[in-house]
Amino acid sequence: MDRQRYRPELTQAGLSPTHAVAAVDEFGETRQVHVAGESPLTLYVDDREIVTLMTLGTHPEALALGYLRTQRFLQDISEIRSVEVNWDEESARVTTWNGVDGWDEKLKNRTVTTGCGQGTVFSCTLDKLYTTRLPDVKVRQSVIYALLERIRQHNEIYKRAGAVHGCALCRSSESLLFVEDVGRHNAADAIAGYMWLDHVTGADKLFYTTGRLTSEIVMKVAQMGIPVLLSRSGVTHMGLELAQELGVTMIARAKGKHFLVYNGADRMIFDDQPGVRAVSENSKGANDAAAFGAVQQLKGSRD
Repeated sequence: MDRQRYRPELTQAGLSPTHAVAAVDEFGETRQVHVAGESPLTLYVDDREIVTLMTLGTHPEALALGYLRTQRFLQDISEIRSVEVNWDEESARVTTWNGVDGWDEKLKNRTVTTGCGQGTVFSCTLDKLYTTRLPDVKVRQSVIYALLERIRQHNEIYKRAGAVHGCALCRSSESLLFVEDVGRHNAADAIAGYMWLDHVTGADKLFYTTGRLTSEIVMKVAQMGIPVLLSRSGVTHMGLELAQELGVTMIARAKGKHFLVYNGADRMIFDDQPGVRAVSENSKGANDAAAFGAVQQLKGSRD
């Protein structure tokens, strides 16, 4: 078996991402609109039930593989013989060549996370997390701006129906793969699955998400070997602490020409700084308060 080219047998059971429904707008008129799909998918490994995921259903095989990878249930894709998705049974059945030892140990101490659609982290993921070593890479400000502009062209399902998050695997300013799902953790896992299938490494990649940067997303990105994490949303304190411990460059609140580097500012190259500094809401409030105080003081002196 050539492990560098190996791919398990896969079904191709992706679902349509949206459904047409009728809704009544603010004028009392009936319109046809689209809503995002959401289906349960129970993951089995060698007939052992592992977890049920709520998913859009567009990339079920990659989602199943990516979940097993980021949870560290399996170490090598060559251990997997096949992935079969059957929506009539709402199941994704992964069959291995030689079985998996120690399931009881792997599945103990489950933590339910804040992920949309409810994420899960098992103790075996946490136990192995700190063995991860990420490369120390530089990030150019100009690349961030170019990438944000390109990613605006995606979000197809969100533009049609809303209710989804998107994640992208990027190299420099190029978006290599964009996946949307009802939970950002599902979209991240699907990308991890595709990387596993295609034997893609993460050392020279950047991971983008529309969702907040929680500890779960930092874990998944680190498991993929990706050193840079970018989001248009915010961060959680635990997510930031974990990024600091693992050496993940964390850039968030990124939109247009604005971003905040929460970790790894020493790895940023500021080669495209905006010409005019935008006034933040905090600064604006402080300036307004100072102006009001000055006016009141002036009135007092006249009185």
